[in-house]
Amino acid sequence: MDESLATSWQQVEQIIESALAEDLASGDVTTEALIPPDLEGKAYILVKGDGVLAGIEVGEAVFLRVDPALRVEVLIRDGVRVRKGDVVATVEGKVASILRAERTALNFLTRLSGIATETARYVEATKGLKAQITDTRKTTPGIRVLEKYAVRVGGGVSHRQHLGDGVLIKDNHLAALRFLRLGLKQAVDKARLHSTLKVEVEVGSVDEALEALDAGADIIMLDNMAIDDMRQVVKLAGGRALIEASGGITLENVRSVAEAGVDLISVGAITHSAKALDLSLEIEPR
Repeated sequence: MDESLATSWQQVEQIIESALAEDLASGDVTTEALIPPDLEGKAYILVKGDGVLAGIEVGEAVFLRVDPALRVEVLIRDGVRVRKGDVVATVEGKVASILRAERTALNFLTRLSGIATETARYVEATKGLKAQITDTRKTTPGIRVLEKYAVRVGGGVSHRQHLGDGVLIKDNHLAALRFLRLGLKQAVDKARLHSTLKVEVEVGSVDEALEALDAGADIIMLDNMAIDDMRQVVKLAGGRALIEASGGITLENVRSVAEAGVDLISVGAITHSAKALDLSLEIEPR
């Protein structure tokens, strides 16, 4: 587990509690009707497709939250590339408890592993270049801390965790300020008076990027800009600010974007559109 997730573990526990309440608010009538409470067994969590594992400790925590007497053995840790047929963990104890925790644990594992896997594809596509793949705030409400953790497991880096985590002046901020007859330079100045955090400005053209540079922005986000324009901005910036590419980034074009010389490439798709990695749980009663 990385340090930032460890420091947020109380929040993760609240997420787990909420997820279990969603599934078990009225109990598990099927298990209560069919499974003897004293029946013991061993379950295996199996991988059904190739990818990067993420969320195994979250899954473990789900089982132990349902029944602290369960015995979970983690066989493969987060960040490891897994293949179809791999067993990532075993769970031993009351079969009824395993069944109650099964779907919630798998939901976390499949979702987070899917994000880590998709992130790893983008990281691999830009291998050897300086650009880092970063996430966005386009995350599932309520579990952002976990989804951004999964991005880091896949080799990416985290952008803002929340709105208080950095100044990002976007087009709608500037549109509102223009109504007040204030421009980009005034926006940056106002932001610096209010906060000591780094100031990032979203731009859509080379001219706007130059304006942001002159205003003293720390990071300039190039929104849906042509790759030739990106190269021009990188050259004009000359290291005075970090350059981030954003918007319309796909696996097909991400390497070309990285070759333009940008420092960061933010990809919303690694969280909002990642395909879940298929995992399943098989029980052997005893």
